[in-house]
Amino acid sequence: MLGVDNTLIIRETTETDLPGLLDAERQAFGSDEGPEIVELVQGLLNDPTAKPLLSLIALSDQRVIGHILFTKAEIILYEQISAAILAPLAVVPEVQKKGVGGRLIMEGLRLLSERDIELVFVLGHPDYYPRHGFKAAGPLGFEAPYPIPGEVADAWMVQELRPGIIGSVKGKVLCADVLNQPQYWRE
Repeated sequence: MLGVDNTLIIRETTETDLPGLLDAERQAFGSDEGPEIVELVQGLLNDPTAKPLLSLIALSDQRVIGHILFTKAEIILYEQISAAILAPLAVVPEVQKKGVGGRLIMEGLRLLSERDIELVFVLGHPDYYPRHGFKAAGPLGFEAPYPIPGEVADAWMVQELRPGIIGSVKGKVLCADVLNQPQYWRE
C-alpha cells in the first residue's frame, strides 16, 4: 500500500513527467475510460488553443500518484475574462480518498489565481468538487460547451478566483479545440 504523508510533492510538470502522468491517468480511470483520458491529456498538452495551461503532478517516493490539468477557456462576449477548465483530475486508486486530489486542486487554484485567472470551470462529480469551492455553473448563468442533461446539470461547476465576477458575467463557455468534443461533455 502506497502511503501519502508530508513527503507528498506537488509541482508543475515537465516533459520528462509525461510517461508517469499518463500512467497515473490510465490507473485512475481504468481500462474503460483510461485510454480516452490519456488521449485527451496528450491532445490538450499539444493543443495551442489550450494554452496557457497549468499541469501539476503529485509525487510520493518519486512516483507520480496524481495529475491535474487546467486549460484555457473563454466566455462568449466576455473574452477579457480570464478563465480555465479543470480536466482531468486523476489520482491512482491506492491513494484515492487520502487528500491527494484536493491538494492538487488547491495548489492549482492558488497558482491560477497568481496568474490572474478569474474563473475556473469543471465538469465533475457534484459531491466532490463543491468541497473545494465549486458551485453549480448553470444557475449562475454559465452554459457548458455542450448541453449537460438536466439530471446531471449540477456536475457543471464554476469557482471564481476574483470576487465579483460571478453575477456580472454570464454566457456560453468555450474550451480548447481538443476538449470541444461531445464525448467529453457527459458526466
